[in-house]
Amino acid sequence: MRQRVAIYCRLSEEDRNKQHEGDDSNSIQNQKAMLLQYAAEKGWEVFDLYSDDDYAGADRRRPEFNRLLADAEAHRFDIVLCKTQSRFTRELELVEKYIHGLFPLWNIRFVSIVDNADTANRGNKKSRQINGLVNEWYLEDMSDNIRSVLTSRRQEGYHIGSFALYGYKKDPEQKGHLIIDEEAAVNVREVFSLYSYGYGKTAIARILNDRGIPNPTEYKRLQGLRYKSPKSKNSTLWKYYTIAAMLENEMYIGNMVQGRYGSVSYKTKQNRPRPRSDWYVVKGTHEPIIDQTLWDRVQALRAQRARPFSTGAIGLFSGKARCACCGYTLHSSKNRGKHYLQCPTHHISKDACIGSFISVDQLEQIVIAALNRLSAEYLDKNQLLQQVAFCNDLQEQKKQLLNDLSAYEKKTAEYSKANRNLYLDKVRGLINEGDFLEMSKGFAADRERLERRMQDTRQQIAETEKRIAAGDNRHELIDQYTNPEHLSREAVEVLIDYILVGKRAPGEKTAPIEIHWNF
Repeated sequence: MRQRVAIYCRLSEEDRNKQHEGDDSNSIQNQKAMLLQYAAEKGWEVFDLYSDDDYAGADRRRPEFNRLLADAEAHRFDIVLCKTQSRFTRELELVEKYIHGLFPLWNIRFVSIVDNADTANRGNKKSRQINGLVNEWYLEDMSDNIRSVLTSRRQEGYHIGSFALYGYKKDPEQKGHLIIDEEAAVNVREVFSLYSYGYGKTAIARILNDRGIPNPTEYKRLQGLRYKSPKSKNSTLWKYYTIAAMLENEMYIGNMVQGRYGSVSYKTKQNRPRPRSDWYVVKGTHEPIIDQTLWDRVQALRAQRARPFSTGAIGLFSGKARCACCGYTLHSSKNRGKHYLQCPTHHISKDACIGSFISVDQLEQIVIAALNRLSAEYLDKNQLLQQVAFCNDLQEQKKQLLNDLSAYEKKTAEYSKANRNLYLDKVRGLINEGDFLEMSKGFAADRERLERRMQDTRQQIAETEKRIAAGDNRHELIDQYTNPEHLSREAVEVLIDYILVGKRAPGEKTAPIEIHWNF
C-alpha cells in the first residue's frame, strides 16, 4: 500500500515583497509543483494540498495549517511534505511540539526538501533543532528590525498606520503624510463647535445620528476600506466614547500622535496601552482641521466638566449592569442627589433601543433581596465553606506559573544539551570553529534569557503563595456576603457576572432584572 502524503505550502507578505517582477520562485504554484514532483518520484499518494497565502510562519491561526494538524491527529495520511521546515513553522516551540513530539506519536513522518529535514532519519534531528533555533532567531531579529524602522518613522512624524484618522486620508503623492478628507472633516469641525457651544457628548452623538451621518467606522467601510473597530459592534451609530476620543485627539490640530498601544510580543498580535510618556508626538506634521483657539476652548471646557468618580454608590455596578435590549453597558447619571443607570444607546438614537433605566439604590436592594433568598433557600454556610473557592483565581495563576517554570527549565536543559552536542560536532570536524562560536553564542544568550525568566517566575510564585495564604479568610467573606444591609464593590465583583436591566412597564414599580451570578 502506497504511503499517503499531505503537502503543505505557505507564502507570506514578506515573501511577496522579496520577489522581483515576474519572479515566481517563492510562489505557491511553484511550491506545489516542486512538492508534487517530489512526491511522484518517491511513489507517494497525495492525500491533499494545504496552502496558506499571506500568512507569517509564526502565525498559529493559519487555517490550512490547523486543518492539516487536525487531519494528522485523525491519522488521515502518513507524511507531511514541505519545501522547507520554516514553511511549516518558524517557532522552535512548534517544531518540538509537532515535528519531534506529536507527529511521531501519530506515526507521521515529516519531510522538507530544501533543508533535508526528515524525521525518518534519526541522524538529522540536531539539524532540525538548529533550523528551528535559526528560524526563531530570525523571527525575533525581524521583529526587532521592523520595530526599529517603525520607531524611526514615528519619531520623524510619518504616519505608519493602516488607516488614517477620521477626517484625514493618506496622501497619494507622499507616503506617510496625511491630507484632509473634507467630507469627514466637516463633521469633525461640527463636533468641536457644538461642544464649545455647550452641547454634551451624548447630545452631539444624537444630533449626528438624527441626520443619518455614518460613524467613523461605517464611513471607512463606505469608502471601501476593510476597517474594523472592536468597540463598534457593527453599529453605524455615533457613541459617547467616539465623541470623547475625538475631542481629546490632538492630531486634529496638526500633530502626529502614534504609539498609544504596543505589542505584547513578536509572537502575538495582542496590544496593550502604553503610558503617554512613551507615545510618539511630532508637532506640525499635517494641516490641522481644528484651529488652536477652538482646541484650547474645548480643552478648557473638558477640564471644567471633568469630575472624579466618588467612592459611593455611583461605581457600585460599574461595568456589571447591561441593557437587556441592546446589550450595552449602562452609564451612570445623577439627578437631585440620586444616582441612576441608563442605556446610552437610547439617548443617541430613540429608535435603536427601549431605554433601560433604574436607580442604583433600587438595583442594590433587588440584588440584596435575591442574594438573601439564595442564602436562605439553597445555601448552607458549612456547605458553602466547602464549595466556594475564593482563591481559585490565585490557584490557577500559581498553576500556570509552575507550568511556565517547568517549560523554562526544560528549554534551558535543551539549550545546554544542544550546546554540548554542538561542541562534539566541532570536535568531530562536522562544523568549523567559526560556525561553532556563532551558534554557541546564540545558545548561551537564549539560555541566559530563560534563566532570567525563571528567576522572575519563581519570585511571582512566591508572591502568589503569600497572597493565597493571606487571602484564606472564607469565614469572614461569607459573613460579609450573606444577609448584608449594603453591597460593597468587592462583593459585586466576587458574586456577580453581569445584570440585565429591562424597561419598566407602565404600572410597574421596578424594571425587570436578570442577575447572572458567578457561582
